[in-house]
Amino acid sequence: MKRRNFLALAGLLTAGLMSTSALAADPIKFGVVSHLTGPLAGGEAVTHIPNIELWVQQVNDRGGLSVGGEKRPIEIVTYDDKTNPAEHIKAVQRLATQDKVDFMLSPYGTGFNLAAAPIYAKYNYPLIAVTSITDEIEELTEKFPNMFFTLGSTTGFVEGAVATLAKLRDQGAIGNKVAMVNVADAFGIELADAARPKFVEAGFEIVYDKSYPLGTPDLSPVVKGAKAASPDAFVAWSYPPDTFALAEQSIIEDLDVGAYYSAVATAFPAFSKKFGGKIEGVLGAGGINPDTSAMKEYRSAHEEVTGKIPDYWASATYYAQLQILEQAIEGVGEIDQAAVIDYIKANEFDTVIGPVKFDKHNNSDRYWSVGQWRDGQFRAVADTGMGDSADPVAKEGWN
Repeated sequence: MKRRNFLALAGLLTAGLMSTSALAADPIKFGVVSHLTGPLAGGEAVTHIPNIELWVQQVNDRGGLSVGGEKRPIEIVTYDDKTNPAEHIKAVQRLATQDKVDFMLSPYGTGFNLAAAPIYAKYNYPLIAVTSITDEIEELTEKFPNMFFTLGSTTGFVEGAVATLAKLRDQGAIGNKVAMVNVADAFGIELADAARPKFVEAGFEIVYDKSYPLGTPDLSPVVKGAKAASPDAFVAWSYPPDTFALAEQSIIEDLDVGAYYSAVATAFPAFSKKFGGKIEGVLGAGGINPDTSAMKEYRSAHEEVTGKIPDYWASATYYAQLQILEQAIEGVGEIDQAAVIDYIKANEFDTVIGPVKFDKHNNSDRYWSVGQWRDGQFRAVADTGMGDSADPVAKEGWN
């Protein structure tokens, strides 16, 4: 478990631009336990870390957060958990009890958000679980009233994927045979469990159903098994390492399906960079509307400050979490975790993804659920409450 201070990476870059009086104020400390190494490090490096750097620089360039009549700069303290749940929990505990941070930022991944939730609740830190999909939102938020969800439920995401495939089938673009695979952790297992009855209800036949451990180095047997089942559509409830590996093997094996869906990391710029035009028509989790003025401004600032292109899904939602915390802290006007939690419950927030208001701790009314690679962008083709998705099209080979 290695401690790092992201103020050195982001805040100090702007310190020279800040006034002496602004720097004299005590910083507000935000803790985060990151997967800087291990299987989920790639996803963390795309979706979380650059947004933290961007937000810290933007806020500190303004002099800091307005609290109690003064501007206070942000300081980020982070630990590397090596994508190990036990290390993660230990580091969260340390941030709360030894570093005594004022607030904490949410972890990357469903399992890690759920594992850390009891500690956030114990020390009364607001937990806006961004990269976390579950159907247990009501039960979890009743148990942990400091917890909020932004990307909808497991069922909501499954329904988006099923509806997208049903649209393609109704257009005559695909048949009704589906090959489904999932990573065997909390995220993948819950999505697969929710998907089985939904596909059947929609008139699809699951001809292949296979799970694989997180970090599996060779997924060629999974793809070969799927191809042997002669599916019309392929669906993978996957995390970043396997999303890339499954696509690579599908190209090698020429898994020729009219609808190809993979989950986390399909929206990553690196996915497009690696596979180029081969992924035209590939479906996946998330998507955005890249044409709104707020999204254009955010994506431009993200690239300018961090040198990296944000992904086309959870990057913007993670940045929205930071905007929500900023607005709540300034709305309360003091460092009071309980008051900030109450403020988040009671108010609507202006964010890069549009207005966010938590109904029973869940932003369940407005989110994108399925995107598709079209002409170099990952556009939303299914959503709940956004109303700006494009119609999906069939995938035509890997060329």
